[in-house]
Amino acid sequence: MKKLTFDNRFTHELPADPLDTNARRQVQNACFSWVQPSPVSAPSLVSFSKETAELLGLNEDDCRSNAFLNTFSGNQLLDGMQPYAMCYGGHQFGNWAGQLGDGRAINLGESLNQAGQHWALQLKGAGPTPYSRTADGLAVLRSSVREYLCSEAMHHLGVPTTRALSLINTGEQVMRDMLYNGNAAYEPGAVVCRVSPSFLRFGNFQLFASRKQIDELRLLLDFTIRHHFSTLLDDHQAGSKELYLAWFNEVCQRTVTMTVHWMRIGFVHGVMNTDNMSILGLTIDYGPYGWLDNFDPEWTPNTTDAQNRRYRYSQQPNIALWNCYQLANSLYPLIEDAEPLEAILNNFQASYQDQWRAMMASKLGFKSLQDGDEVLFEQLETLLARVETDMTIFYRCLASNKLTLASFTPAYYQDDLPQDYLDSLQTWLHDYQARLDQDNRSVAERQRAMNAVNPKYLFRNYLAQQAIDKAEAGDYSMVNQLLEVLRKPYDEQTEHAQFAQRRPDWARSKVGCSMLSCSS
Repeated sequence: MKKLTFDNRFTHELPADPLDTNARRQVQNACFSWVQPSPVSAPSLVSFSKETAELLGLNEDDCRSNAFLNTFSGNQLLDGMQPYAMCYGGHQFGNWAGQLGDGRAINLGESLNQAGQHWALQLKGAGPTPYSRTADGLAVLRSSVREYLCSEAMHHLGVPTTRALSLINTGEQVMRDMLYNGNAAYEPGAVVCRVSPSFLRFGNFQLFASRKQIDELRLLLDFTIRHHFSTLLDDHQAGSKELYLAWFNEVCQRTVTMTVHWMRIGFVHGVMNTDNMSILGLTIDYGPYGWLDNFDPEWTPNTTDAQNRRYRYSQQPNIALWNCYQLANSLYPLIEDAEPLEAILNNFQASYQDQWRAMMASKLGFKSLQDGDEVLFEQLETLLARVETDMTIFYRCLASNKLTLASFTPAYYQDDLPQDYLDSLQTWLHDYQARLDQDNRSVAERQRAMNAVNPKYLFRNYLAQQAIDKAEAGDYSMVNQLLEVLRKPYDEQTEHAQFAQRRPDWARSKVGCSMLSCSS
């Protein structure tokens, strides 16, 4: 653990809350508040990610040491750590919520590895902060398993994401009302150590703008560009409006890319509030997320969003754009000209469509995009939604060397499919084959290309719940087994084929498998 060295740029260069008491309050003119993690009684290691550990220069022996356990459960600090909680605001479900902040996350510091990379280390569930409002700042094992495994699964899927280093059972019991229905109960507590170049969000900028604290807004933006977008300084003068616009355009483009990846794998974030949008275009805050089992563009995993479905799968690109609009509003005091901001926002949709079309072409195994391909894409998505079709399995079947109706049987949730549907699918497959013939690509080459972008293994909702049930009983084997399988999501891994099966019937309406709340 002595290998970890710290270079805490965020706390050294940005304004701190002058108060050091851990009391809930409105924090003014500051980017963060100093706060200490809460000690826990009996921490035990559930799992660690060897790849994330390697980013920090840690090996397996380090991760199994008592020092590791005590550090990443919040029981001790290493030399150079300066714990703090970030101050930010945000729009929640479309409404401005004012100050929010790290209510259950405590940043330990920025580790500097041998490659010169800075990695911010953050404990989620390590106790209250000035931003916890009425909450306790803790997290339960249930939500922590989901955050830990999904962070790593998304990385191996090739999706921009924050990472997870460790999952630790605290030995504490935490009271939670899982479905917010008046049935609170004690659950095992846990802490996840999250890792990212930065945990800055849209909401960090929004809060300063909303309070007209323009000096702090400029200071934060200059810091962000200097340390996380420094290549922009090669072409633009520091502090210039042109630099700020170039930065905003880069943030929008990263957000587009992230969202296209979500759509590629059928991921639904579930709570795309602006305080959950990374300024680096990383997937952040794995709360009530889920993957499409049957392809339903209107599905959301979030019980809080069940009525309006604001954050449903099909709406994610529009919400990403809406969130970028809110960030643009926050930047306006530094730009004082709406037209260039609007131009960047107008380009968002065009960029998304371009990237979406290219992504769909890759999923279907086309060498490149051609005129008329979009019709095939739209027809396919209509077919996928007509009957309960497992999106992930369907695309893997589509890579087979025989495009017969029988090839797709594993992807359907019902045995007897309507004849008109089968006829429509047969017509689409005929047109699809004709399009493939235009590429003059070998079957083997097409299969390799398709299987490289269409995963076989996802952290499916029912698998998450099975792992959680075992973990809550003290058996962490499935957590670690899934971590291994999800390291190679595009490989066949025939010995683990049971983890690639479609959702079982028992999971259709089981709590944790179909919908989730924000409770953690």
